[in-house]
Amino acid sequence: MGSFMANSSNVERKWYIIDAAGKPVGRVATIAATLLRGKHKPTFTPHVDCGDHVIIINSDKAVFTGKKAVQKVYYRHSGWVGGLKSVTAGEMMEKNSDRAMTLAVKGMIPDTTIGRAALTRLRVYKDAEHKNAAQKPELWTGEIR
Repeated sequence: MGSFMANSSNVERKWYIIDAAGKPVGRVATIAATLLRGKHKPTFTPHVDCGDHVIIINSDKAVFTGKKAVQKVYYRHSGWVGGLKSVTAGEMMEKNSDRAMTLAVKGMIPDTTIGRAALTRLRVYKDAEHKNAAQKPELWTGEIR
């Protein structure tokens, strides 16, 4: 009997909710990245997009540990001379906590076509309300330390 190789026709996608309230941003992001890639499944195949949909709620209540809120800096550039903008992680969490969580997950996903497709299945919400109740998502029961 040969090894099982997944393909696009036999991939089953589920919907998971991760509650980020009181949990470190990086720990939540690693769980989300694992679910988006499908590495938690026994049928994981590296060259096939076999991940699940992930909804992260309460991103406003996620925390940075240690001095990351002050020392970690996010940069972006407008493309113009002198267009480098920077914002600390604490400021980003106050203004755009969903963006900070998305960037954390994006850094843990490979920069390939499969990784970009996986990021389209990520949804981040600042509070406990989300728009995906019709998909019947289930709460991720794995431990997030």
